Amino acid sequence: MTAVTRREMSRLALGGAALASFGTSTRAQAVTITVNGSGGSLAKSLERIYEKPFTAETGIGVRATAPVSLAKLKAMVETGNMEWDLTEMGGADMIEAVKNGWLTEIDWSIVDPDNKLPPIARQKYGMVTSTFSTVIAYRTDKFGGKVPKSWADFWDVKSFPGPRALQDSPVQNLEFALLADGVPADKLYPLDVERAFKKLDQIKRNVAAWWTTGAQQVQLLVDGEAVMGTVWNGRVPPLKKEGKPVDIIWNGGALQLSYWAVPKGAKHPKEAMRYMKSRLDPDKGAQLLQDSPYPGFAPGLIEKVDPALAKTLPIHPDNVAVQYSFNPEYWSEHRPKLTERWAAWLLS
Repeated sequence: MTAVTRREMSRLALGGAALASFGTSTRAQAVTITVNGSGGSLAKSLERIYEKPFTAETGIGVRATAPVSLAKLKAMVETGNMEWDLTEMGGADMIEAVKNGWLTEIDWSIVDPDNKLPPIARQKYGMVTSTFSTVIAYRTDKFGGKVPKSWADFWDVKSFPGPRALQDSPVQNLEFALLADGVPADKLYPLDVERAFKKLDQIKRNVAAWWTTGAQQVQLLVDGEAVMGTVWNGRVPPLKKEGKPVDIIWNGGALQLSYWAVPKGAKHPKEAMRYMKSRLDPDKGAQLLQDSPYPGFAPGLIEKVDPALAKTLPIHPDNVAVQYSFNPEYWSEHRPKLTERWAAWLLS
């Protein structure tokens, strides 16, 4: 064996230090994506179920921010100072962002390479990550055993007497009125506004409250101030578990979608899309359902959850079949004018 001189030992030590330094530098420069969402208690669930496992598997860090803001997205795109790599978006915001070119086209070869997502969830600029429905909820102890089944029954105050509750907004109420008046769910749009307001005239005096918050919509039912009202589907199952006499009618519900989208100018779009793919894991989706009753369309998710729970979800095939697909594009165009008319109608 050849002897190693002190000078050679010094060179080796310096080289080792350089390698160590390089390794540290590499770790320091590891990619971290910024994911913008709604925040709140759900953020902790997303961190536990998706973010930490994703980082452990890929080495890509995930930094969560909140809240969602279309105005901030617009400002970041226009100034070129993009902070987000991925953002949550509601349907109306999605329409607006696509129209203005604020998003990056999704590379589905990264997100869903096996093409397992249904078309409704796999769009050019976004992937559906959650769903919710605005549905009828009713008191099960108020109608002598009779069960309302439709918007026509909601309007029928003789067969199902008692005060109603509706949201203080023309959005969806115009659709519900048209459904009550016999318009088929697949023929709603463009809305017959005159016919809708004429039908709303028939129920107006029976509406005890026009709710504005999620908490208010269910409290009106629990307190008995309304015997029927519109609610977001996820608000009712917890009440039923507590023994409250309330239930949901899925027929005529408004199925709505929320998305993940990659902003134009995102610093790490490919890594963001890899993270999007993690949302398609049905086992993780089943875990999230324990904390949030607003699932996406992860392939195989329904089969992973208890059948009783599956029937309470907007994506259950039986529930999808009787709902209508809410059209945010229509409302993106017509909302300002119809909101003015709505306010005047309430005061008339």
